[in-house]
Amino acid sequence: MRKILWTALGLWLGGLLLAVGADTFGLADGSSVTGDVVKVDDTGILFRTPNDVYTNYAWTRFSQAGLKQLAQNPKAKPFAEPFIEIPPPARAQMEEVKVQDVSRLAQPPKASLFGALFSSSVGLAMLLLIYFANLYASFEIAIYRKHPFALMLGVAAVLPIVGPIVLLALPPQVEPVSEQEEEEEKPEAAPETFAMPGSAPRGEIRIAAASWRSPTTEKPAPQIFQRGQFMFNRRFFETKFPGFFSTVRPDADRDMVLLVKTLHAHFAVQRITRITASDVHFEVMQGAARQEVMVPFTEIQEIVLKHKDT
Repeated sequence: MRKILWTALGLWLGGLLLAVGADTFGLADGSSVTGDVVKVDDTGILFRTPNDVYTNYAWTRFSQAGLKQLAQNPKAKPFAEPFIEIPPPARAQMEEVKVQDVSRLAQPPKASLFGALFSSSVGLAMLLLIYFANLYASFEIAIYRKHPFALMLGVAAVLPIVGPIVLLALPPQVEPVSEQEEEEEKPEAAPETFAMPGSAPRGEIRIAAASWRSPTTEKPAPQIFQRGQFMFNRRFFETKFPGFFSTVRPDADRDMVLLVKTLHAHFAVQRITRITASDVHFEVMQGAARQEVMVPFTEIQEIVLKHKDT
């Protein structure tokens, strides 16, 4: 009998050591459990209810309030804390953004186009570029129209843009023909004629040159064709230099030399190989070899046709 009593007393004392005390804990489904905590591990908690019934509850069955209540127990705290949701941190209050005034560039006053150009450095630079381009255009017009350079530059300097346009519309100046050229163009005198005395003239008789006289050694004068006086195009080359288109020149052009002056180079033309509506192809000598070069009509400044000995 004494052994039974001592056993019952030991069980009662053991229950007192393990139990924390009867308490009520909320569950996730809205209900609650009341009892003493007997055993705590990572799977859950073993409760002893007031009816002396032992029931095991998993950690996931407790509500957040119940888990926080269990976390107050030192034995259950390490197991209950991982299931307690950490509330989000409170959002820091945003500071009011203060907009400060900044210094702004003052807009220029409204003015006319030319007034705005003269009032800024960029506008002055553009006007200077236009002015110098106007002078360069007048220089090119003077070359093209054969006008005096001083006159063209003076007009362009006084009347920019308008002056070169007016001078470009004027006809080109024609160089006066020298007295020597006029004498060369005069027709030769008629050949001498005579009639036998006492007989009616039967017609004019030309006196042939004596056999002891040497043949004439006069060479044809060079022919110069300059831009402004002639329009260089396909028809010009086909009508002025037909002998230079053939591989073998005719006897009249065999000893003639064709010199072409362009903006960038001078060519001694051996033959005209091809010609189109905008350019002409020359065969020239480059050292000891022949080479074909293409020259646009707009770049040709002067053409000279002369004898090779002149």
